[in-house]
Amino acid sequence: MTKSSVNSRIQIDIDLEQTGLQIGDLQIRWSDNRRPLGFYPVPIACIAGGSGPTVLLSGGVHGDEFEGPAALMRLMHNLAPEEVSGRVIILPALNAPALMDSSRVSPLDQVNMNRAFPGAADGGPTQMLAHYLETRLLPLCDAAIDLHSGGKAAMFAPCVLTQVDGDLGERNMALAGAFGAPYIWLAGRHNDDRSLNAAAARRNVVMIAAELGGGGGCDPAQTDFTVLALRRCLHHLGITRARPAAAQAPSRLVEFTSPQQNFAAPAAGLFDRTFNIGDEVKAGQAAGWIHFVDEPQRPSLALEFALDGIVFAVTNRGMVERGDFLALIAQAAVARAR
Repeated sequence: MTKSSVNSRIQIDIDLEQTGLQIGDLQIRWSDNRRPLGFYPVPIACIAGGSGPTVLLSGGVHGDEFEGPAALMRLMHNLAPEEVSGRVIILPALNAPALMDSSRVSPLDQVNMNRAFPGAADGGPTQMLAHYLETRLLPLCDAAIDLHSGGKAAMFAPCVLTQVDGDLGERNMALAGAFGAPYIWLAGRHNDDRSLNAAAARRNVVMIAAELGGGGGCDPAQTDFTVLALRRCLHHLGITRARPAAAQAPSRLVEFTSPQQNFAAPAAGLFDRTFNIGDEVKAGQAAGWIHFVDEPQRPSLALEFALDGIVFAVTNRGMVERGDFLALIAQAAVARAR
């Protein structure tokens, strides 16, 4: 087994130092009424084929986001150790209890894993797992890629998010470019420091996170694209030699710098939108209505965009409450990695 002096209650049943393909589990020892004496498994695979970099590929941080886990399962069973110079560690269902429950948060403790880092060795199950990643797995890695989508609640334009400030900025941007998504989302100093991205930055690991559609299903076009994008990244990192097909077009750079870019519901009701992902919109342009179906005599509330930009994500919900996310409006950005 891989040794470490860092305390953790998570156990692993494969040896990350061996070559070849190994598939096993991270074991969360969490005693509750459902599983008082066993463990909750988190599947892990390691594909190693000699000297070279190590990359961590993860999906299922949120358990209602399925394109990433599907792409990682395909890659796990189709990437031969003979293709690999280095090591590929795959966590297709990082928050496995949440994925089995099709839930954004873990049913074990109701915690959002992407707000749980750096975690705690003696915390709840999500915090224990976050701590294991930050202290045991990320220190082994040269790069990491985390796969998301909009889940049940939203749809996103396919993109990769990366931190561009600091010493890793240029290398992060290069990995984002290799992924080949239509958009690169530049995360600045306001990026949440409880995320896996932030954990990688603390460990000096090159890192990108992808958003791959959403809607609570598994879009075949997004999954096909993701497998190819991961192959491009493995080639970029020097882990595989075969050159995959290039992206169809250069990525557009976008960023979020204003709270107004998060378009939220001003009232509860039925959201009737007039726009789609990718639309270019202007401040003052009509965005739709909130209909008060339970008060049919009440006039509908007309909505307008607060600023110019690109519709980057939309809610997947019809009935919304005041404060609910309706859309993200991105603005064009200029690369500023240093």
